Amino acid sequence: MNILLLGSGGREHALAWAISASPLLGTLYAAPGNAGIADLAEIVDLDVSDHPAVVSFCKDKDIGLVVVGPEAPLVAGLVDDLETAGIKAFGPSKAAAQLEGSKAFTKSICDIANIPTAKYGRFDTAEAARVYVKRTGAPIVVKADGLAAGKGVVVAQTEAEAIAAIDSCFDGQFGEAGALVVIEEFLEGEEASFFVLSDGKNILPLATAQDHKRAFDGDQGPNTGGMGAYSPAAVMTGERVEAVIEQIIKPTVSAMAERGTHFKGVLYAGLMITEDGPKLIEYNTRFGDPECQVLMMRLKDDIVTLMLGAVDGTLDRMSVRWHAEPALTVVMAAKGYPGSYGKGTEIQGLESAAPGPNVEVFHAGTRRDDGRVVANGGRVLNVTARGPSLKQARDLAYAAVSNITWPDGFYRTDIGWRDIERSS
Repeated sequence: MNILLLGSGGREHALAWAISASPLLGTLYAAPGNAGIADLAEIVDLDVSDHPAVVSFCKDKDIGLVVVGPEAPLVAGLVDDLETAGIKAFGPSKAAAQLEGSKAFTKSICDIANIPTAKYGRFDTAEAARVYVKRTGAPIVVKADGLAAGKGVVVAQTEAEAIAAIDSCFDGQFGEAGALVVIEEFLEGEEASFFVLSDGKNILPLATAQDHKRAFDGDQGPNTGGMGAYSPAAVMTGERVEAVIEQIIKPTVSAMAERGTHFKGVLYAGLMITEDGPKLIEYNTRFGDPECQVLMMRLKDDIVTLMLGAVDGTLDRMSVRWHAEPALTVVMAAKGYPGSYGKGTEIQGLESAAPGPNVEVFHAGTRRDDGRVVANGGRVLNVTARGPSLKQARDLAYAAVSNITWPDGFYRTDIGWRDIERSS
């Protein structure tokens, strides 16, 4: 089976790595890809936003499955257009992708299905949003409703900070994504991620993970797309996993089916583990980044078979196996990220960075330039390892990081600290 993978980040390199091990794979194509993906797939010049061009390419290359990595093509309805053309695609329809594309839509599903989540208000004018903040007080969370590349959420510690965030949204900082604003109560607790596959009716639970959003050690600095992750997350006990499945995931999938927008693909629940139990912060309708990297390192089974189960509606006949050993990934980012940063700086030492079978360096923002690997984005590399314990996985990952020479990059040195402290 020929497969087309869409995307260019560390998530997509991890997916390419897993897909390339499938016995079902014929030729793997990728667009736009990166320097790491190019070692596993044939890179093609394809504008992902040009749906007719994607369809034409799939027909020309006899593509049996399209794997859509990032969220924007899903929200834009690429899966719908592929399926209309008779091409199988892993990912939700445009209507179902609203679970990520609109925070207000997700909140409405929570209301319908009685899903535990933060109290909220939704506003289409800055004035009404400001009144709500002044009445409710801080800390409080301000979110642009639509996709904002991970930058549309402000956890405001003061009313002034919240009002500034509201004004930024309505002043157009996030374009159409900020035309509607969702304001939520601030939840106390520990964050975790839980992933399931869904075929529109059945679900297949995958695994738990924990991301590190802040740029610097000790969870300091600005929010980012994620500076590292590990799996499994100890905070997600068996009891909590069961609660999330029964109180959050199943009601969501059922509510989506009842409204005729069956969800197919991977559903990623961002959770807050509070004193009252797990609560839904948000949904993503694709694998997380960098969580995907640790999930793929732990997955024993064929990812292509699992994806086809979600597409074909056969997840009720499937199971999934995982390596018991935890996995951890460290993100190496360009200095200045998540603000302004330079591109084109050379990265050396990648060939010797991952000496064993349980260490992989997944590329994100990279490209090849005259035989050199150079930085081409904010988050650039994901150094990932699996080990007998989380501490050993961490040590393997940081040993690999130390073999990479990149003066223009930085990384956190404390990925996994919560669970490592708990176990020591």
